[in-house]
Amino acid sequence: MTNAFDISGRTIIVTGAAGLLGREYAHALGAAGASVILADLNEACVTQMAAEMREQQGNALGVAVDITDEVSVTKLIRTALDSFGRIDGLVNNAALNPAVGRDRKAAFDVPFEQYPLDLWNRTVAVNLTGMFLCTREVAPTMRAQRRGVIVNVSSTYGLVGPDQRLYETDESDGRRGYKPVDYSVTKSGVVGFTRYLAAYWAGTGIRVNTLTPGGVFSDQPEEFVRRYSARTPLGRMANCHEYSAALLFLLSDASSYMTGGNLVVDGGWTAW
Repeated sequence: MTNAFDISGRTIIVTGAAGLLGREYAHALGAAGASVILADLNEACVTQMAAEMREQQGNALGVAVDITDEVSVTKLIRTALDSFGRIDGLVNNAALNPAVGRDRKAAFDVPFEQYPLDLWNRTVAVNLTGMFLCTREVAPTMRAQRRGVIVNVSSTYGLVGPDQRLYETDESDGRRGYKPVDYSVTKSGVVGFTRYLAAYWAGTGIRVNTLTPGGVFSDQPEEFVRRYSARTPLGRMANCHEYSAALLFLLSDASSYMTGGNLVVDGGWTAW
């Protein structure tokens, strides 16, 4: 049974690899024996990460990519093939997600009625169009191999509406925040994108599934962590490493009879 989780020797692309969860995913897959392409707009970060992984774990390559640009995505796929000869998995992890406590002025201070079109378009471009481009460009390789696994990362806010009470504040000036509309809408679209592809690629050997994580602790303000934890049956936010095993399951043969599915790992958030 444990052999079903073996991904050693497989080549897997992780987009958004410089992010909090992207780093965890990349290191976990490298530790499991995969050759990992760390793709991110932050070239310096993924280049350094790849160098460290090569010293400690095995094959890794950092590649700069703008997933909203067709030419850049085409170059990413070509680089992966030139370096490793095949692509066995794609983790569509890159996304814009404003962080509580760090990005208030970017999006959290703006209610829906005043939300700017440029912020909406930017988020749609990264969270959905970028996922579309990466998947479209990797498809010919996987079809030729008659084998491949794609994991699209969604969010609990792609399944249920944001609980805006979490973004209220105890500040004396009375300011409050709002989880932006574009994040929730695009993460909902990820689930639909997965289902479309799973049905479209029936019989080709390509499997497509969604991973839906809940909130992860990342030094958010104490009041937010308290409110989030009280809203969750397990009584806490996730630690950043707690999604990696679920990702390994989806990328490995352990999930060989699963496509078009959605693996929800959210501490029970959507159970309430």
